[in-house]
Amino acid sequence: MGRGFVTCDCGDEVRVEPVEGCYKLHETPWLEEYPDNVPTDIFEVRFKNTRRSYYKNVNNLPLKRGDIVAVEASPGHDIGIISLTGDMVAKQIRRTGFTPFNGEYKKIYRKAKPYDIERWQEAIALEHDTMIQSRQIAAEMGLDMKIGDVEYQGDKVKAIFYYIAEGRVDFRELIKVFAERFHIRIEMKQIGARQEAGRIGGIGACGRELCCASWISSFSSVTTNAARVQDISLNPLKLAGQCSKLKCCLMYEYDVYADARQTLPRVREPLQAMDGEYYLVKTDILGRMMSFSTSKDTMANVVTIPTSRVREIVAMNRAGKKVESIVDANSTAAVEEPTFRTEEDSITRFDKQNRRRKGRGDRRDRGQRQGRAEERAATPQNGEKGNGEGEHHQRQDRPQRRNNDRRGRDNRHRGNRNGGGESNGGQNSTPKQE
Repeated sequence: MGRGFVTCDCGDEVRVEPVEGCYKLHETPWLEEYPDNVPTDIFEVRFKNTRRSYYKNVNNLPLKRGDIVAVEASPGHDIGIISLTGDMVAKQIRRTGFTPFNGEYKKIYRKAKPYDIERWQEAIALEHDTMIQSRQIAAEMGLDMKIGDVEYQGDKVKAIFYYIAEGRVDFRELIKVFAERFHIRIEMKQIGARQEAGRIGGIGACGRELCCASWISSFSSVTTNAARVQDISLNPLKLAGQCSKLKCCLMYEYDVYADARQTLPRVREPLQAMDGEYYLVKTDILGRMMSFSTSKDTMANVVTIPTSRVREIVAMNRAGKKVESIVDANSTAAVEEPTFRTEEDSITRFDKQNRRRKGRGDRRDRGQRQGRAEERAATPQNGEKGNGEGEHHQRQDRPQRRNNDRRGRDNRHRGNRNGGGESNGGQNSTPKQE
């Protein structure tokens, strides 16, 4: 896992085939179909997740992209997969800034044999259990560190423990415990939060694979000044990535915005015009447009004008003159109404909309149509009297009788509350005086 290959036990040999797109820091060999301009014996070999290095083919082996090779390690040997050949290797070395130790590249011994691949698979199967046990040991010893990943060497002689810690950690006793427990040589390597996110991988807010897992090999420092220069809202939830650090993509367009800001006029005071003062509320850096409002605190009567017009007004204001209008007579600048830019900024996004239930409305309309059809069927047409005439009059008399009964009950209750006399036919009877 994390190496991007599948194994096939076909016959007497164990074959390994790489799977494109299933490993970290994958690249596209654009120059693979073209002949090499500068023949080289340096090859890029990838290992687990984001670990890669460059090795020299000292034995002149016929190697191609995707071959499994045994390379020099300290101590023993390691197993890796060739990821780049030819002219692309020199370009990649220049981009990543790789420098060999003491100026000498490590060697490629041979193509991996079936025995090497089987031993390599056994080492890979031990990595997850080793990581779980190492975390428990570090917690029992009270060390302030997090072991994020374990990578075994191809010959099962050594393992690299990648850990994250805020400060320096004295892990000398920890190494002794690991050596006694796992019976291997131990190498501890500290990584940052960005490197851990690259090794784990994932999908970013843009919907694509994380840049640290797909192509970034060296990380530059990112500050909130990059967001300020690009007029991005300083919202920590939107600026932070999955590593809880500022997103690396904030630096992609930083230079373009920084150069564009140098050509914008500096507006430190409101623009003076005959109809009032105008305050700067918004700047479109790449579009060379600036928006002004007549109110300092609200977006009222917003007018957007180009930066060239702003320079003219600022020069006239410094000379003690006011312009008749900040909008140039020859331009067609439109007054913008304050509105929201996205659905998240809408103040009515949480309001409940009165949605009519389709099923209930259909049933009510269907019942009304059926009632009207029955009335038309029961009513005689062209002055003819039929069997439905009596039923029709009886249906019309029913509401009148209900109203009379309801009116009588109301009068009886009213008479009882007033202490009146007996009720007769739904009406209060007053005793005659003799």
